[in-house]
Amino acid sequence: MRLATRITLIAGLGVPLLVVLCGWSLFLLIAHDLHTEQDAHLRKRAASVVEDARRLLRVTADGKPVIAQQRERAMFGAALDVGVRVEGPSGVVAGGPQPPAGTELPTAATGPVTVEASTSAGGGRRDSWRVLVREIDGSHPGVHGRLWLFASDSAGREQLDSVRSRVVWVALGAAPLSALLAWLAASRASRPLRLLQRQAGGLDPAVGSARLEHAPTGVSEVDELAGTLTTVLARYDEQVLRARGALETARSFASTAGHELRTPMTSMRTNLDVLAEWEGLEPGELREIIDDLSHEHDRMLGLLVMLRELGRGELASHEAMVPVDMADIVEAAAEDARRRHPEADLRLDLPTGACVIRGWEHGLRTLVDNLLANALTHGRDPDSRQAHVRVTLRTERGVVVLRVDDSGPGIAPHLRQTVLERFHRAPDSEGHGLGLALVAQQATLHGAALRLDEVPDGRGTRAEIRFAAAGAREG
Repeated sequence: MRLATRITLIAGLGVPLLVVLCGWSLFLLIAHDLHTEQDAHLRKRAASVVEDARRLLRVTADGKPVIAQQRERAMFGAALDVGVRVEGPSGVVAGGPQPPAGTELPTAATGPVTVEASTSAGGGRRDSWRVLVREIDGSHPGVHGRLWLFASDSAGREQLDSVRSRVVWVALGAAPLSALLAWLAASRASRPLRLLQRQAGGLDPAVGSARLEHAPTGVSEVDELAGTLTTVLARYDEQVLRARGALETARSFASTAGHELRTPMTSMRTNLDVLAEWEGLEPGELREIIDDLSHEHDRMLGLLVMLRELGRGELASHEAMVPVDMADIVEAAAEDARRRHPEADLRLDLPTGACVIRGWEHGLRTLVDNLLANALTHGRDPDSRQAHVRVTLRTERGVVVLRVDDSGPGIAPHLRQTVLERFHRAPDSEGHGLGLALVAQQATLHGAALRLDEVPDGRGTRAEIRFAAAGAREG
């Protein structure tokens, strides 16, 4: 069901219901006001009539008919427009408008009450009366009576019936009118939403980047929805670009890996052929072939591990980013590096507090492992062939800085960007040319700045990476 239809139905049903509720409240208020006015009038007349009624009962009990007639006229004159009925030991005296005979009257009440009475003249119609009853004490033994005052409630009933009828007609008229107005207002209000729907429906991500051209409409909900759609489409475009990049990377990896694996596979095949065709090999020759096979196997395995890590880095998502303490990662990576290179001089300069950044823990560990492996492998002193590596971790003005200094020959300035490319390696290197490429990939993934430079106070290369800190403390 469309939004405009829902609003029309709600208005078409809600407005008449509201009219009925308001009309009923008005009906009750008018009834209360009418009864209050009638009751005040009855009490006022009762205050004037009670004394005359008491005198009437007294003279009637004394047997003075002439004076009794005078008291009746005085009592009826004081009553004016209300009916009076006095009941005493000598009988009943009544005058003025009042319910027909046989109507059950209240015998005691603290205030006016309503009495319903049937009238034969009205074709069985029931009239309504407001009745006030008072007990009268004639101040003589045996002189006691009861006084009723009557005011017709028919006029008030007619007014209330008129109000009720008008409320019903207004509610019946308000239903179609409110529905029509609600439909017109809802159609106009939902026009920006329909326009946004057509714009979003016309986008085709298969053709190119999805773009939503939305001009502010002044309707907060529509503008906010358009902003949300724009954000979602931008994320979709980003994911598409990442997927395309990952696909291109996979193709490049497949092609390069095939090329890189061809040499060790050919060498392994040659060695296997030698083992299969040549008999009587000397133990030294056999050991040399086996060592060569083991070396090529390790080289292939290392290449496959590097390719897997590059692939994982390409597909890493922002949901994997969590608060990570870089000090823990650097310390754990250094312990593993010392086990692999026990002869190396690896020193750590870590802060006493935590250096927390938001990142992918596995990717950060890969970054530090490859930085240390590159420094320990290619950063050896040219004279002593000893590797001296110093790792420094600091927090500087909201930035976590990781520095790895080695004692190697250094990297020429014009090659410092080239060595970050995939499968780039020196002619005499036994590596795969992926170590620093992995470092650069993870630095980019974490929004960090990677810089290769000379060690300020000596020979060697300094690799510096600056991360945005998240809850870091100075060390």
